[in-house]
Amino acid sequence: MKIKRNYEEFEGKNKFYCNGFIIMSSSNCAFLITFSSIIFTSTLFFYHDARYFCEKSFIAIPIVGGWLFMFVIVMLLWTSFSDPGIIPRAESTDEAMYIEKTFAPVIVPSEPGPPVYVPPQRQLDVTIEGKKFLFKYCFICKIFRPPRTTHCSICDNCVECFDHHCKMVGNCIGKRNYRYFYLFAVSLFFLCIYVFVGAVTHLVLRCIEMKSFLEALDENPTSAIVAFICFITFWPIAALAGFHSYSITGLMISSRGENPYYAGSVFYNCFKVICGPAYPSLIRRRETVSNLLVYASYGAIQLPANDTSKAPNLSLPTSC
Repeated sequence: MKIKRNYEEFEGKNKFYCNGFIIMSSSNCAFLITFSSIIFTSTLFFYHDARYFCEKSFIAIPIVGGWLFMFVIVMLLWTSFSDPGIIPRAESTDEAMYIEKTFAPVIVPSEPGPPVYVPPQRQLDVTIEGKKFLFKYCFICKIFRPPRTTHCSICDNCVECFDHHCKMVGNCIGKRNYRYFYLFAVSLFFLCIYVFVGAVTHLVLRCIEMKSFLEALDENPTSAIVAFICFITFWPIAALAGFHSYSITGLMISSRGENPYYAGSVFYNCFKVICGPAYPSLIRRRETVSNLLVYASYGAIQLPANDTSKAPNLSLPTSC
């Protein structure tokens, strides 16, 4: 009998590859375009411009460019292939009914018959470490979502600390992969500048050698193509990197007196995002399917499927 793993029974719209090690959204066309564009432009640069600098004994230029290129690719793949922070749905009908019955008032009908449970309230106020948090109920996943959690309509999952669904990387951006997405955006920004400056410098040096710009351009059209691509793509990349850099510094500062996620300074905000702890995946996609365990939505709570004597644990960290 073939053993099934959790990713084979996953109810969202994500796609899994390599026996569940890779998770992506259902539509990956934009990711393929992003990946191919970076590979194509960088290949032209290293084959034509970087080779010229090597011939002129400027070996450091292709070395730095190669390291930056590899870092961009690694961050892109890490962002695209990792679990963004998906919160499991109510894993069984008993669990979903238990959550509804626990938080919903009971209506006793005037006519003889069993009591009727109304749908659960749309929100729940929970106090954690002296601070009040608002938990909203997801009618699709049948769970109360933690703060800063949103149900992604594209992937059909609740994602903790949901930022946005990025078609460019083919995945949601959330609690578990935001740092890699941010590092990808910033490193791609610097790679774009680096390749643009390198291509333009190559053209200028060839122009000085040949004493004619048109002849240099005619002999080195690849450099002009690389510079043009980098110039066009620089602006959206700069806007993306700038917005997220401002988000983890400036926006938190403006509300540091009320924002419970403020770390205390710009340095600690950035440190928490880039060097914070690696959060475990809650969907346990590589584990074997078991009917004996039910995973609650805010942590791995192990309960027998038919045991409703204990309420689900709603405690969770106060920071993302």
